[in-house]
Amino acid sequence: MERFAEVCELMHVHEDIIERVAGVMPPEDELFDLADFFRVFGDTTRIKILYVLGQSEMCVCDIAGLLGMGQSAISHQLRVLKQMRLVKYRKDGKAVFYALADAHIESILAQGMEHIRE
Repeated sequence: MERFAEVCELMHVHEDIIERVAGVMPPEDELFDLADFFRVFGDTTRIKILYVLGQSEMCVCDIAGLLGMGQSAISHQLRVLKQMRLVKYRKDGKAVFYALADAHIESILAQGMEHIRE
């Protein structure tokens, strides 16, 4: 099987385009953080948790029951989601309830679903 590499045969550099694009590129650390943010969405269990929390605030027991998983597995994934500031929590006595951190998360999930359903 032959491999073809795309080669720019013109030796003309479009300085105006390069300058314009370079002027809007985020700093390297922000791009790193963005890649980390999207990496969190690469786990099916975390996606499921985000989906259920988009429907209702829930405790670990309820999430585990709904998803048919152990509480420790759900707690671990919630810890990751909290670290990435995708979920928030509140305590009510001894119970801890989780919810999506903000409407952006729901929007990201909805746009992702829209994209894959096209």
